[in-house]
Amino acid sequence: MGFDFRVVKFFSNYLVSRKTQYFWNSFSSPFFNIDVGVSQGSALSSILSALYLSPLLHILEIHLKNIKIPVSILSFVDDSLIIAQNKSLYLSNSLLFCSFNVISNLLSKFGLIVKHSKTDVFHFSRLHSPFNPSPLDLSSFGSPILFSKDFWKYLGFIFDRKLSFCQHINFYSNKAIFTVKCMKILGNSVRGLIPHYK
Repeated sequence: MGFDFRVVKFFSNYLVSRKTQYFWNSFSSPFFNIDVGVSQGSALSSILSALYLSPLLHILEIHLKNIKIPVSILSFVDDSLIIAQNKSLYLSNSLLFCSFNVISNLLSKFGLIVKHSKTDVFHFSRLHSPFNPSPLDLSSFGSPILFSKDFWKYLGFIFDRKLSFCQHINFYSNKAIFTVKCMKILGNSVRGLIPHYK
C-alpha cells in the first residue's frame, strides 16, 4: 500500500511482547500481556481503524459502482451509513437490500461482522400525508426485519423524517432545563449552590 518500511516494521511488532499495567490511587496492578487488539482509548485506535477500513471502503465503492447500485457510504470509525436516494420507497429498499448483501460479504472477507442489533433503517420523506414506509427484510442475512424509525439519532443529532429538528431542540432544551433543576439539589437548604460551582 506504499507505507514506509519503518511504519510497516512498527505495526508488525506492535502486538509482540506488549504488556500493560493499571494504576488507581496508590494501587498498582501486576503486568498483563496484551497481544490482541488496540487498548481502549488509545490514540492509535482511530488511526489503525482508518488504515484497516480505508481499503475496504475503496473496494466497496468500486464494487457497488461496477454492479450499478447507486448508494453512498459514510463511515465514522466503526459507525457507517448506507444512503439510498430515490422517489420510490420500494426502489430505495431494494437498493439498501442489495448493498447490505455486498457489504456483509465484504466485511466477512475482512474478518469483520455487522452488529445486527445496532442495524437501523430510517427514511426521510417530503410527503405531506401520513408516511408509513414498508419494512426492510434483512432476515436472509441474519439481521432482523427493520421497521423505519420515527426519529434517528446520529453523532449527537436527532433527525425526524421532515428535517424539522423539533425533536432535537426538544431533547436538548429539556436536558438543559433538567441540568438547571439539578443545581438546586447540589446546594444545601441554607445557602444554595455557590456561583463558582454554577
